[in-house]
Amino acid sequence: MTKTALSTTSSAKTTTTRPLLRLARDFVRPYQGIVALIIALMAVEAALTGTLAYLLDPAVKSLFPPPPARPDPDMLLLIPGALFGVMALKASVSYVSGVSLARVGQGVINDVQVAMFAKVTRYDLAKLNAMHSGQFAARFLNDAMLIRESVTRSVQGMVRDILTIVGLSVVMFIQDWPLALMLCTVLPLTALYTLNLGRKSNKAAARSMASTGDLATHLSETLDGRRVVKAYRMEDHAIARAAHIVGERMKFLMKGAKARAAATPSAEVLAGAGIAAVITYAALRGMDLASFMSFMAAMMLSYQSIRSLSAFYTAVSEGSAAAERAYALLDAPSDVRDTTGDTLKLAAAPNRASIAFKNASFEYGAAIPALQDVSFEVPAGKTVALVGPSGAGKSTILNLILRFYDVTGGAIEIDGQDVRNVTVGSLRDAMALVTQEPFLFDETIADNIACGKPGATRAEIEAAAKAADAHTFVMGLAQGYETRVGEAGVRLSGGQRQRIAIARAILKNAPILLLDAATSSLDNESERAVQDALAELMKDRTTLVIAHRLSTIADADKIIVLAQGRVVEQGTHGELLARGGLYARLYRTQFAETRGAPAAVAE
Repeated sequence: MTKTALSTTSSAKTTTTRPLLRLARDFVRPYQGIVALIIALMAVEAALTGTLAYLLDPAVKSLFPPPPARPDPDMLLLIPGALFGVMALKASVSYVSGVSLARVGQGVINDVQVAMFAKVTRYDLAKLNAMHSGQFAARFLNDAMLIRESVTRSVQGMVRDILTIVGLSVVMFIQDWPLALMLCTVLPLTALYTLNLGRKSNKAAARSMASTGDLATHLSETLDGRRVVKAYRMEDHAIARAAHIVGERMKFLMKGAKARAAATPSAEVLAGAGIAAVITYAALRGMDLASFMSFMAAMMLSYQSIRSLSAFYTAVSEGSAAAERAYALLDAPSDVRDTTGDTLKLAAAPNRASIAFKNASFEYGAAIPALQDVSFEVPAGKTVALVGPSGAGKSTILNLILRFYDVTGGAIEIDGQDVRNVTVGSLRDAMALVTQEPFLFDETIADNIACGKPGATRAEIEAAAKAADAHTFVMGLAQGYETRVGEAGVRLSGGQRQRIAIARAILKNAPILLLDAATSSLDNESERAVQDALAELMKDRTTLVIAHRLSTIADADKIIVLAQGRVVEQGTHGELLARGGLYARLYRTQFAETRGAPAAVAE
């Protein structure tokens, strides 16, 4: 073999094992005590397996002597009893080691899944937006199972099977060392063949895992977009796409299955060749029956381990591919992270939580400018409204205040502190957000409101719901506050979901309030009640409002008018109308009166 070929083989082996070595260091190490016990038990099991094969020699000599000799009466009970005792002990050891190994494998997977979930949960918004939830679900569920199988097979293959083969080889060498030596030369050929199958399985596993992610993505999109799918009669298209993805996935799964399936027949062929060679050798040399039986038993038992070991590398290869994907997720850096341990320090109420944008600029991916040199202030305890056409940068401003993203130029300060120089946790603890499309978890109404204040009492939850005009409709439900809202709150109307979200913000009672079209889903009657609650909540709080209805915008202390990522006007409602600029044009267009009542501003 050439130096280049050797280098390539070595590199491929290193690439295959590196993720599993990291996995052992990071996730198996906490279970090292149990692993040590498993190794000891498997060593005992291997020794007992060798003992079984060896006992056949005295069993045949003592219990099956050539006629006319009679079986040794002392051995009639001793040897069968010893065989039974060894097998019973071996079964007990095997059970304990198997349960312990399952405990390690499942424990490792539990830890990997928790680590993956924690990592993704702490991703900044840019990375979350770049990763489809279906892809993550596939890694979280499918890849984790492959890792578990790899951990289990690694321990079994590297400990139990190898030790068993070694122990039985000792028995074979004791009975007839030339024959045992001849059989040992066949093992490297099987190993090379198995390694080649493992490389094929590794490649197929990586592709099948990618297809599994595509399938999970398509399923997630079809369910999330079910209204569009049905409205546009896209069922056939969705089914056809799913069939294509499933077909591709099956193709790669079958390649892996063929590689795995080929491993066992190779061991069977080896076993057949070995049996034929031993029988021929024994007959030609006149090998005594006792040694022959003991040798054959050791050989047959060792082939069981070889057969099991033949699937070892394929399982490890698939687990390595899964571990590599898991570490690609776990190792991904976050763009938004704490650079210091300093927490946000706010001035005493009511002069706290002022917000200042200082020549702030921001670009999304592909250098798409969203904000350019934006400067404005939100005085402590005051209400500022953001107005502008779609795409002007209003939502981006809220995202930057919350540090979902970091500015690419300039700075954002709260009470004079750059938000990048305080911990993300302390920053977000000071804010409550209500979005235009509220999201509810598939939990109870009480649980969804309590997100604003973990550990809140029922009285506090109900008080917040009353303030958000939600208490009445909640109590009208069969289970009241214990009603589960369904996926994303699908069992509630849009207005009901919004009032629950507002109750969540009221309960949080944060000094900074961020409202993104917070009442756009409410009917007029509910809006008036919620507006009263919000007006009370906004007292002495710094409030930033996006695309609110006319009453709130007109009452704001200041209105910031945005266009194409820039601030084009600032002032009060009256000042901006008198100026006759963009705000006045938006007002005439979006606030045109219908029957004497103003319509809602466009977002």
